[in-house]
Formats: sequence, structure tokens, C-alpha cells
Amino acid sequence: MAAANLLRVISLGAGVQSTTMALMAAHGEIGPMPDCAIFADTQSEPESVYSHLRWLTSPNVLPFPVHIVTKGSLRDKIGKVRPQGAWAHQPIPAFVVDRKGNGTPLNRDCTRDFKIAPIQKKVRELVGLTRKRTPDYPIVEQWIGISLDEAMRVRQSRHAWITLRYPLIERRMTRGDCLEWLKRHDYPMPPKSACTFCPFHSDKMWRDIKDNDPVAWNDAVAVDAKVRGAWQGKSIFLHRSLKPLAEVDLSTAEDHGQLNLFNNECEGMCGV
Repeated sequence: MAAANLLRVISLGAGVQSTTMALMAAHGEIGPMPDCAIFADTQSEPESVYSHLRWLTSPNVLPFPVHIVTKGSLRDKIGKVRPQGAWAHQPIPAFVVDRKGNGTPLNRDCTRDFKIAPIQKKVRELVGLTRKRTPDYPIVEQWIGISLDEAMRVRQSRHAWITLRYPLIERRMTRGDCLEWLKRHDYPMPPKSACTFCPFHSDKMWRDIKDNDPVAWNDAVAVDAKVRGAWQGKSIFLHRSLKPLAEVDLSTAEDHGQLNLFNNECEGMCGV
């Protein structure tokens, strides 16, 4: 398929970078115009993210459709017991105490299962590949909202039929540049896009949630208790300190001491 016929899709996380990328495309500053954007909903993000998404998808903001896809509630999948065993599968990278007493994160299955897979399923539908074999040449150009200061996250597509594009890196824009662009155009500032209970929150992010979003904080505390209950009280925690989240001292929290990956934003593809 010729480049001009590629289906151009924005992976929309509704955070700073992907919001800026989508709005820049709407302004004609990044082209060609995308055919659509896709938001993979884990049903576990704070209300601020969903409020911003409602604004972004309201009439006259973007000139292309935004498809919202979901595999269901990530929160509800946490602690589900496998039929063949007594232990509960955890799809999030919560920290487990290893033999040396250190915290080791579990696999980040949430990225693959609740972000990547639903987006790819929708893309296959849009290009008519449902129940069909994928071609060995690109028919989709997927735009990822990774900025220059996150260039280490850039990767090549694992699929011959999808080519990945990083428009913000092409324009050498950092996350700060994205914020400045939004301010210049008088757009609302997007919230940080991540599940309320993401173990990759920095201490600063946890402190912000605790101080400013009691609903999200209580949700995270409940999930933190849930992961230990599902593992019969074993040493598994959302916070890297290996303490129950409700007991962690965040009174002087700075942006260090905890994994602070990807500016705590999923941006449509989470940790990939």
C-alpha cells in the first residue's frame, strides 16, 4: 500500500503529549491529517482524565473521530484467582519482596492486555483485517505521543503491517514544549494520564493524589490492600517502600525514591 493510503491513527492517552500531538494535527502543524485517534480505557483512571477526554472529544475540538475501546475494568481483574492454582494473578507491576528483601516489580501485563491489544484490535477492524491475515507491508501508521525527553522509549514496530511514528520527536519537542504550546493556544492543561493505582507513580504523584483527589487515593489504598489479600497477605505492595500505601510517609515527598517512568503517563501505549 502506498504511503498516501496508510491509515493514520493516533494512540491517545489523554495526557500532555498525546493531547498536544492531536491538537497540533488539528491545527495542521503535523500532517497529513490523521484518520482517527484511539483511546484504550482501563476504566481505572481518575475522573480528571475522563473529564479531559470528554472535552477533547467534544464537538469542534478535533476534526477526526476518537474511538474509545476497552477490555473492561483493570481494577476488577486485580486479584482474580487462576482456576488451576491458589495464587491470584496480578496484571499490574506491583512490588513483591524478593529473597534479598528488595522490591521486584511483577510483569506489566496491563500494558499489553489493556492498552496495546484493544488498540490493535480496533486498528485491525478499521483496515478490514478482522479474521484475515495481516500483510507483510505497512498499511497503518500509528502515531505515538513520546516527547524528546523520553526518547529512550522509542521502539520499532513488531508488526510489518504497522509503522510507528513519533511526531513530537520529529519536531524535537519536550514535555515542557508541549505545555508551552498548549498555553499559547489557550487550551486546558491535561492531567497526568495513568491508572489511580499505578505502581510506577513517583512519590510526588502519590502525594498529589493524596492531597488533591481523595476518591483516587482511597481507590489506590483499596487496591493496595486487595493485592495482598488476593495473595493471602503475602508481601506485595503498590509502593516501592514495601509498605502499605496508607502507611507511607509522603509528607516531604519529592519526585524521587520511586519509579518515575514515562512522566506517569500512559499516552496510549503505557510502558512500551
